[in-house]
Amino acid sequence: SITLLIRASLWGPLKELWETVDGAVLRRQSESIHLLDLQLKKHKPHFLSLFKNPPRSAEQREKVRKASTEGIAIQGQQGSRLLPEQLLTEAFILSDLFDIGELSALELLLAGEHQQPHFPGLTRGLVAVLLYWDGKLCVANSLRTLIQSRHGKTFTLDLSGELVALTTRFTDELMSQGLTKQILTLVSEISVTREFERLQKERGLGNEKHRKEVSDLIKECRRALADSLFSWACQSPLTKDDTLALISHLETVTAQADGSLDGVNLALVMALLYCLDVSFVEQGTEDREDLLQALPLLTERQYVSAVHNRLMDGQPWKLPGLQAVCRLAWALSLRVLSQLPQGSALIEFTEADEALADQAILGDVFLFIKEGMLGCESFAQEEFYVRRVHSLITDFLALMPMKVKQLCNRADEDARLVHMSLQMDSELPPSLRKDLDHLMILIGEFYSKDTFGLELGLEFWCPTESLQHTSLQGSYLGMALQRPPHKQVVLSKFVRQMGDLLPSTLYISYLRMLKGLANGPQCAHYCFSLLKTNGATHSDNIQGVSGSPVSWEHFFHSLMLYHENLRRDLPNPDAAHYRHPPLRGITQRELEGLTSFLQLLTTIITWSENARLALCEHPQWTPVVVMLGLLQCSVPPVLKAELLHCLAAFGKSPEIAASLWQSLEYTQVELNEIESSCEEYPLTRSFCHLISTLVESSLPVNLGAGLRVPGFQPYLNFLRDSVFLPFPTRAYRRPAEKWEVADSVLEVFHKLLRDYEPQPSDFVQEMVELQGEQLPAHKPPGHSIMFHLLNDSPMLGLCLSLLEEGVRQLDAYAPFPGKKHLESAVLRCLCLLDLTLQKEAVFMDLLRESQASLLVSPLEQLLQGVSPQTRRADHIVNIARYLYHSSSNPEAAFQSAKILRRIANYPNIQIRLVGDFTHDQAVSDKLMAGFVECLDNEEAEEGTEKGDELQKKVARIRHETQIHILNLLITSLELKTPNLALYLLGYEVKKPVSSTNLQDPGVLGCPRSCLHAILSLLQRGTEKRSGPVLTQQAPHLAELCYQVIYQLCACPETSGPTMRYLRTSQDFLFSHLRHLPFILPSNQIAALSQMSWLMKTAAIELRVTSLNRQRSHTQRLVSLLLDDQPHTQHTADGESGMEEETRSVSGFLHFDTVSKVRRKLLSVLDAIDFSQDMPELLQLDFFERTQIEQVISNCEHVNEQGHTVCNVKLLHRVLVAEVNALQGMAAIGQRPLLMEEVNSILQQVVERNRVRRSLSAKRHALQSWRSLVETLLTACPADLIPADDRQLIIRDLLLDLHDKVLSEDAAGELMPIVAGAVFTLTAQLSQSVLSEQQQGAGLETSSGFASIANSALHLILRKLLDFILCTGGGYQRLRAHLYGSLLYYLQIAQKPEEPDTLQTAGNTMWERLTAPEDDFSKLQRENLAIIESYGKALMEVVCRDACDGHEISRMLALAVLDRILSIDRQNQWLVYVCNSGYLRSVVESLRQDDIALQTLLTPQPPLLKPLYIYESKMALLTRVAKTAQGAVELLRCGLVAQLTECQVFDMVPDSDAHSVMRDPSGFIPSPMDRYRQILLPTLRLFQVILTSTTINHQQGAAQVLQWLIVHADTIDSLLRCQELSMGALQELSLLTGIISKTALPGTKVTLNVNDVIYVNSSALMEFQGHINRFQRLCLSLLGRLAGSERERLLKQAEIAAPGESAERREEMEVAMQQVCANIMEYCQTLLLQSSAQAQFSICLFSPSGSEPAGRDGGRTDLSSTLPLMAYSRAPSLGLVLFLLKTSTADFFRFHQSHRQSLGKLQSLDQLPPEELKELCQGLVSGPGGVEKISSVQRSLLAKRRLVQLINNRAKLLALCSYVIETCLFVLWRHLEYYLLHCTPTDPKDSLLPGASLYRSRLMDDSFGGLQTSGGRGLSRISQQDLDLLKSDMAAGFGEALQRKLLEVEGLYSQVRSRYTFIQALVRRIRGLLRQHKS
Repeated sequence: SITLLIRASLWGPLKELWETVDGAVLRRQSESIHLLDLQLKKHKPHFLSLFKNPPRSAEQREKVRKASTEGIAIQGQQGSRLLPEQLLTEAFILSDLFDIGELSALELLLAGEHQQPHFPGLTRGLVAVLLYWDGKLCVANSLRTLIQSRHGKTFTLDLSGELVALTTRFTDELMSQGLTKQILTLVSEISVTREFERLQKERGLGNEKHRKEVSDLIKECRRALADSLFSWACQSPLTKDDTLALISHLETVTAQADGSLDGVNLALVMALLYCLDVSFVEQGTEDREDLLQALPLLTERQYVSAVHNRLMDGQPWKLPGLQAVCRLAWALSLRVLSQLPQGSALIEFTEADEALADQAILGDVFLFIKEGMLGCESFAQEEFYVRRVHSLITDFLALMPMKVKQLCNRADEDARLVHMSLQMDSELPPSLRKDLDHLMILIGEFYSKDTFGLELGLEFWCPTESLQHTSLQGSYLGMALQRPPHKQVVLSKFVRQMGDLLPSTLYISYLRMLKGLANGPQCAHYCFSLLKTNGATHSDNIQGVSGSPVSWEHFFHSLMLYHENLRRDLPNPDAAHYRHPPLRGITQRELEGLTSFLQLLTTIITWSENARLALCEHPQWTPVVVMLGLLQCSVPPVLKAELLHCLAAFGKSPEIAASLWQSLEYTQVELNEIESSCEEYPLTRSFCHLISTLVESSLPVNLGAGLRVPGFQPYLNFLRDSVFLPFPTRAYRRPAEKWEVADSVLEVFHKLLRDYEPQPSDFVQEMVELQGEQLPAHKPPGHSIMFHLLNDSPMLGLCLSLLEEGVRQLDAYAPFPGKKHLESAVLRCLCLLDLTLQKEAVFMDLLRESQASLLVSPLEQLLQGVSPQTRRADHIVNIARYLYHSSSNPEAAFQSAKILRRIANYPNIQIRLVGDFTHDQAVSDKLMAGFVECLDNEEAEEGTEKGDELQKKVARIRHETQIHILNLLITSLELKTPNLALYLLGYEVKKPVSSTNLQDPGVLGCPRSCLHAILSLLQRGTEKRSGPVLTQQAPHLAELCYQVIYQLCACPETSGPTMRYLRTSQDFLFSHLRHLPFILPSNQIAALSQMSWLMKTAAIELRVTSLNRQRSHTQRLVSLLLDDQPHTQHTADGESGMEEETRSVSGFLHFDTVSKVRRKLLSVLDAIDFSQDMPELLQLDFFERTQIEQVISNCEHVNEQGHTVCNVKLLHRVLVAEVNALQGMAAIGQRPLLMEEVNSILQQVVERNRVRRSLSAKRHALQSWRSLVETLLTACPADLIPADDRQLIIRDLLLDLHDKVLSEDAAGELMPIVAGAVFTLTAQLSQSVLSEQQQGAGLETSSGFASIANSALHLILRKLLDFILCTGGGYQRLRAHLYGSLLYYLQIAQKPEEPDTLQTAGNTMWERLTAPEDDFSKLQRENLAIIESYGKALMEVVCRDACDGHEISRMLALAVLDRILSIDRQNQWLVYVCNSGYLRSVVESLRQDDIALQTLLTPQPPLLKPLYIYESKMALLTRVAKTAQGAVELLRCGLVAQLTECQVFDMVPDSDAHSVMRDPSGFIPSPMDRYRQILLPTLRLFQVILTSTTINHQQGAAQVLQWLIVHADTIDSLLRCQELSMGALQELSLLTGIISKTALPGTKVTLNVNDVIYVNSSALMEFQGHINRFQRLCLSLLGRLAGSERERLLKQAEIAAPGESAERREEMEVAMQQVCANIMEYCQTLLLQSSAQAQFSICLFSPSGSEPAGRDGGRTDLSSTLPLMAYSRAPSLGLVLFLLKTSTADFFRFHQSHRQSLGKLQSLDQLPPEELKELCQGLVSGPGGVEKISSVQRSLLAKRRLVQLINNRAKLLALCSYVIETCLFVLWRHLEYYLLHCTPTDPKDSLLPGASLYRSRLMDDSFGGLQTSGGRGLSRISQQDLDLLKSDMAAGFGEALQRKLLEVEGLYSQVRSRYTFIQALVRRIRGLLRQHKS
């Protein structure tokens, strides 16, 4: 079966062949030799039967015909494909057209269809035609390149021996199979016209571009074939038969219309000349002998004889001149042979050399070389053509001196004959021959073009002794300097003698010859000397003219005479009728002579500065003056033009230019209208040229001062108004001249604008005085040009229409006269526009500041104007169309791209541009194609070295164009849509961008866009091991390409379509990330940037695929980046996989163990070098360093990439101006030294810029690396990386990061990013370890600590601490990250919350002490040991940061201190903090915080920072207070006193007033919440201090009580709080806790005044009052919480926040229980303190057993309606009983719930999913949050919630049991008193209701020591009260309650080991109640 190649066998494989040959030979890719060998074996048939097509056959025809019904198999596609009829018809046409097999034709068409996107606007058939010829060209090019790589006699490519052997072997075989004859046949058969006729017939030609491309391909094919033969002949001679075949081909050759050969035939002629070449024999190269052996001229007699006979044959050729050339070459070869020892055998042939030379000369050989060969344009482009013709000319002169002499004699005779005939006025004799004339003119022509700078003409100059200085050696090949080679002597003699014996007829030819031979710096010098010495010998002659006619003396003398004569003839206005006698004028002959002399002079002074100065300063000749004089005389314009050219050459020296300007000003050259009447404009052109040169050399500011208003303005006006503006409308005899004029004048404009820098002075109208009147001064010329280009002026209009004309001409693809100059003029127009755009911002700014009355419009707006020709606004479109011609006009495309990029900065213009670009579909396609073509260009090369070769330069320009286009895309993408970038990258601009559906080019008619071009640039080479080619070859370009891709992925609108396309059809990211890191030693900055953009894109991709649940994509990238196991993947092209080299030997020995490879992420990190070499300080001798630094910083600006760099050009200008400003002789002497210093400053600044760019690139790369790492660890699904792997990965990353950042030379600028990364990584590590433990641990802790070994953890901790210490003082913000990391790290060793099972108390103390140490404690102990090993240094840093500096660092440092203190069992840190004064510093800073905190309570707080810092400080102080030692230290530091002075506590905000101003986001808490955030930490701190200070309890309690009293009003209001919210309950629970420990009768408050203690009685009274009030308030609070409001509050909480009801309810329950417990504890303490026995104790509760009402909800308690009443009444004892009952009931409820939760926790796996969800609900925020999390996560959360519930219940149980115990105690004491010791009184005595009166007496006196029995206050209780109390109590304290209480003890208290407290109390109360019954 037949399979079709989609790449077409006639094109694809051949393209591949060429790429391989090109890679191996021209690009020297080392790996290509092997590939080349394979390709050559594969394609040998193509070379053997060159250009032979596969034949047609009936069978193939049949197969193709059936393809539409049966289908046909296509490579790379499954099954067979049915092809449409139309395609098959086209295939038959193509097959007939090119005479190729039908299947090949079909393949070509399919390939054409496939390649169509690359050729917008062509059908598949037309593309197929291009591919057909392209395939042919690939074969021809490959052949040529292979032959060029051979080793031989003429040149070498310096290739490896192996490669040369391979190509030589291969090409020898081809040659032996008859290659020469094949080539000659093909060259004669293939012709563009014939091919075009055939194509035309079959409609195989498309638009102009297609025609041009086809014809170019055909021409290139012919050229490459001919070149192959030429290259062969250069290196090794052809065989006899081949040489004869070549000669017979040349016999039939004809010339082109202008008499020259075409390039192909020229190549063949040159091939023959090289076959007959023996001149290499003279060059003493080392392999000369081998070459001589191989030379058939010496070794084969038949060869010589055959060639000789063939060339002696009298049969004339079609081109006799060509025959003459071959004969001359053969004659010279014979002459050389005759001089060799081997030549004696060939004597019969060698004798004929003279005769042959004669025949050649008769055949006008020199004329033909000049016209036929030099006239061909490809002649000057081939160095070896030039060298061969050079040897031909010089050999003739050197080897045949007799012939030359004959020519001279002949010329002498002819000159005499001419002279005589002139005398006789007769006809010239017919026999005149001009051979010598032709020879001289040939020499002149030949050497005046020196494309390669070879300066071959030097061989004609023999240095005389006087000139032997070093710069002029090297002209003879390796010979000693003493004697020049014989040939050189002969040639120089020829030049000199010809000059001495010159017949007048040859005068002009001789001058022309000299002009050619003076071309080049050294040649010009010799020629100058020759003309000098020629004159010198005759200077003693009196007339001074009759010296040698060829000398300076003679020339200048003649010039002066002409000037004298003509000046006298200046027409007298009076004698207008007077006719000059004709003799006085200049004859035609003289004119030619003068012209030739001026041209010679121009050449010499152009090349040699010495000659220029020597001639100019010569006192007698004064050439400049004479020439300017002649310009004013009436001489023909042609001569004036030459004079101007010559002056221009003089003007190349600035010192001459300056005087030239002045002279020009005085002579006032007139350019008259003679030219336009003649329709020729040489004078205009040369005037422009002169001005252009002078402008470049020097432009004096005060030009013309004294005569007129000084300045250049008149010249500019003339050039603009009289040359530029009229040029399109003038008549031209020579059409090309039109464009020459335009080009020359635009050149001046361009130079003037290029050198113009807008200055403020340009916008101030200065006046000058001229002949007594004030006139406005002229502005600089550049200013004037800017002004014209920033207005809708004729000048701008003409520039734009020129651009339009240019693009129209280029679109025609046809040659026309002046094309080169038109292209140049267009280029200059583009440059003008670009310069204007570049300078306009500064110009407009200065204009605005100066307030001058100039009106200008920005150029980018003018460019949107309407074109008068097309009536459309298409100027910018025209400019953009030049991109379409980038292949033929790379520079124009470059400028066009530059202009578009400048315009792209304006967003409003972009939108219009998109409209203009897409307005017309055809234009739109062309524009898109233009941009794409520029980006696709294969020849672009990134070159930093400035190669002089044209090809290098063009390649660099193409590269720059690509850079500009990419920058244009980058700029545009940042602007709003629609913008140019979206259109160029193929996105929708008419519809929403996100709806774009990107496709491969050609799919669904999708054109090839810039995005495709960028991707194909980047994708080249990704499949090979070496990675993307672009990153190596054009690093900067690659960097921008990656940036564009990143921008597309990052921008929300384009992200979706782009990432889909990259993922599905390109697999872009994977194929590029595989090759990371990119290592580029030569351009580290670019490599880092490339990686940065790629990593940032990868981070986005990971995030997006994770969000979209595209698991396999994410997984692939994650494993690529993180795996440390090598992947074994084999790539498509049969190369082994990339990672092959990293495999270890064991891998090949088929063991299972495969060595680890470096994780991709780590190797990227390795590629970022943290060290940065800094430039050392400037060493200055002249300038002042500080001033220079100031100047440098003034020249700094932020460039496009956002780096701050110094503008080196600007700095250079400033410094040079400074040097120039120095006056005096000393300064002039120092100038060179000063300039040297300026140079060193500039180099230093360039280096600084580089360092900044380098650091910036490193920062960027590190930042991207960090975001990639963070995305991998946080945004990707956690289960993609198993926990154990995750920890190892984080370990590796952390250790590597630290190693890099802790190295000696790491740059500080990179540290913050590293610190950030360390923070994230540590956080992830901590999380990972915690989640692993949670998953691993049920109720018992897991065995091992975590997957990551403890040793690794220790290492991480050490590095982290090293990092903290190495950051020193300056990096406080950076340390914030590190402190964060440290906190996360220390969190790892924190024991997770464990469920309180209420069983633990059973373990004895001993068991607990001897239990083995668990993993957490072990790790914690080791951590601490490491931290302590760092000693004081670390303590110092942390403490310093905690005390001052940036807020966040302070908070984190405080937190770190807190954390370390909590694990520091030895209290080393505590001791340090206390002793070093840091603790005191923290304590004392609280006073400063007070003011800041007060501002926080305003309704709209400024910042919450002070609050956070305050909270951190309080947390630390609380931690310190937890140890007795710390608490004492705090009291000693005066902590409580500091807090007492704080006024913020008294500023309680109104709870409701500000509810309106709530922060809608909920982030800023309400004022009340903020107040609580300030109050609660203080209360907690007090509580801890009170608990810790056991020994000095008195001191602590007294100080805290002092605080309570100072802030008593606030405390009162808090205790009376109306609205008991959650926050209020928290406040109360803490407040009551503190009050219960401090507000006691025993607490002594001392007022220390000078250490003398006063106890002031009134103060004491007040003090007692406060304490009494606290007591009262607490008791009434108990009433509220125990009874009335409890249920209501709980319900309220549920209604307020239904979502979090369960949690809220728990918190409130705990808080309420806590308040009750605190108050009951207070009661108990008061009772116990008042007296040990009941009868003397005080009474807190009134003797009423009725329980508080309102619990049934029937009626509310009075307290809510009558607050005052409520507070004055003492609570009844019934309240205590009620509290006892509810607590008991609660206890059982809580106990039940605790047991259930415990059960659930133990059987967590069996719980139904519904229940799990419910448990998680509270911990997951957001609706549907639970649904989103994984099941593992769900069970973890459920477990956490259960532990929380269990511990909460345990806490509640503890509180309940405590409340029960205290209630019982209080009940017992009161009952004992009331029932045993109280004597009732009768109620009628009472004036007031008993309870209240009793209450007040009792309470007020209770501290007054009135506890004696039978006290006055107790008489108020009636017996009735007591009876009632007793019955109520008996009823309330029933059997059921007693049973329950005992059960509580059994369930709980006994476990807690307080055995029978409840039991005892119950027994006693029961006893009291019973006893009384009886």
